[in-house]
Amino acid sequence: MPSTPATSKDATGTDSIEDRILDAALVQFERVGVKKTTIEDVARQAEVDRVTVYRRIGSRDELVRAVTAREVRKLLEELEQIPARHDTFPDVVADVFATVVLRWRTHPLVERLLTLEPDRILPQFTTEGAAPFLLAVVSATDLLRKVLTANALPEPPDLPSRTEIACRIVHSLILQPTGGIDLDSEAALTAFANTYLVPILIP
Repeated sequence: MPSTPATSKDATGTDSIEDRILDAALVQFERVGVKKTTIEDVARQAEVDRVTVYRRIGSRDELVRAVTAREVRKLLEELEQIPARHDTFPDVVADVFATVVLRWRTHPLVERLLTLEPDRILPQFTTEGAAPFLLAVVSATDLLRKVLTANALPEPPDLPSRTEIACRIVHSLILQPTGGIDLDSEAALTAFANTYLVPILIP
């Protein structure tokens, strides 16, 4: 089947070819895992040729990184909608925390790879995950700054550092969910956020 020209874009300006490739890769990774996915599989699913996949994204490992980064961006976009649902800063923090943990905990790709191919997914969130993590910190800082302003609360001068500390706690809890702290329900996640994260963010 002939591929769509690599330069084509949809009406909104979104790079439809790249999106199709990433969509296809996500489907394949969730269906059979990374080890059993080939570039040919992704190309066939996306209805492009394998050269287009290599040119637009790269190797299989680069596909994993690109898919992971896009899922992070999708979550950050969802988090941007949370402040409008709440009247207080602690409620926003608790909702953001619970949403992040629950989304990653139940994400089909993350669940599959953490269970069957931890060697594939762990680098995306650790040694090779600097860019998504820093993006998350910057986005969270901006979100919290807006919420503080909206609630007429003073912004601590080290808000970026405080936000990074909170993000590192969340990051650790996602990668190692088993422990003595009860985080098995949304209520437990909310209580944890109010008890431990809110005091870090606003002294």
